[in-house]
Amino acid sequence: MPHQRAFFVAIAFGLLAYGANLGQAQSSSPPSEVHSLKVTILSTMLADEGVGEWGFSALVEVDGKKILYDTGARPNTVLENAKELKLDLSDVENVVLSHFHDDHTTGLMTLRRELSKRNPRAMSVVHVGRGIFLKRRGSGQNSMIARKKEYEATGGVFIEHDKPEEILPGVWLSGPVPRVFPEKHYPAGIEVATDQGWMEDNVPEDLALVFNTSRGLVLLTGCGHAGIINTLQYARKFIRPAPVAAAIGGFHLYNATDDELDWTADKLKEFQIAQILGAHCTGIESVYRLRQRTGLNRRTCSVGTVGAVFDLKEGIQTGRIAR
Repeated sequence: MPHQRAFFVAIAFGLLAYGANLGQAQSSSPPSEVHSLKVTILSTMLADEGVGEWGFSALVEVDGKKILYDTGARPNTVLENAKELKLDLSDVENVVLSHFHDDHTTGLMTLRRELSKRNPRAMSVVHVGRGIFLKRRGSGQNSMIARKKEYEATGGVFIEHDKPEEILPGVWLSGPVPRVFPEKHYPAGIEVATDQGWMEDNVPEDLALVFNTSRGLVLLTGCGHAGIINTLQYARKFIRPAPVAAAIGGFHLYNATDDELDWTADKLKEFQIAQILGAHCTGIESVYRLRQRTGLNRRTCSVGTVGAVFDLKEGIQTGRIAR
């Protein structure tokens, strides 16, 4: 197992070769840029092809590489939706899990077992934020503790990140996000075990993907439990203070008040947001209010569906039901 672990760690996008971190991002050399980027949603609630569910997953295709971001709520949803959309996941070796909640992690074992039959390295490395394996109590338990053992038994490897990491040129993991603004976009009634004892669970491991492009930063979040504004502000510090070309994924705004939505939209305008594809826990009405407040339109601010695509060059294409 030690040799196997070393092997998989070495192949994780050559992380040792890139070794990028916050200190490197602050060096005098300009940050690397992504040239091609396509994000396809594989799990969310709305669907006019495939199966909808309360969950999230997206396939990232960036400069010839693939990353799976989150794995959906039910064991087979992502696998079946990818088949229906004619997307091959067997060559995806790296997975990013945004946080511990089941609606983002349940499909991992199905994908690993099924796809490794065709490619032993499929879904073999999972990137997570520090804290994802902490014990929880209250209205939610942490199934990732048992899932970790099950996954590692297949030869898979978890890599925990406690700071921003550049895993490909221009492709960044946020690491745990500082909570500068009081965006309490996480479930109540859950506590997490820490060195200081049991505390309110604000999902400390919440992990986003950020892409540095010539058009600005592109953000991909699963639920945005750290807050979309906290996450973007942090990314603009550790990468560069660029305009936000797009925000994609779940932003956990479905139960936000009108004042909270207005504040969020106003901050997004400050960041010069150009496109929004709000899926999963963003909320349909919340997407409409963000659109109105930011001055975007139906083409540039849409509700995400299964099969919806953000393309760096072509923009947003979402399902017929959400147009």
